[in-house]
Amino acid sequence: MALGFVVANLVLSHLIGPKAEGSTKAIAYESGMNPFGSTRKRFNVRFYIMAMTFLVFDVEIIFLYPWAVTYAQLEPGSQEAALFLGRIIFFMATSIVAYIYAWKKGVFRWD
Repeated sequence: MALGFVVANLVLSHLIGPKAEGSTKAIAYESGMNPFGSTRKRFNVRFYIMAMTFLVFDVEIIFLYPWAVTYAQLEPGSQEAALFLGRIIFFMATSIVAYIYAWKKGVFRWD
């Protein structure tokens, strides 16, 4: 039923909607300004490596908050809390090793 609604709306908009032919229809919209220059610029691969490194460490930080909240709700000194803390420490140690590896490889160097 939902798919039929979507298809019906697409068909109706195609039949009833205005037909605008011209060269400006194929141009990308850039905040109301006329586009200038090439859109196919090459970026240095360092930007992509830095972006991927940022995403990896950003996801790690996202994982730390729920872990901290869950750890705070566990009973202090219990075996479950110790196991949970061990997992967090292992994750953090792996993250630190990955950060040191990236540093040694020169990911953060811009010269």
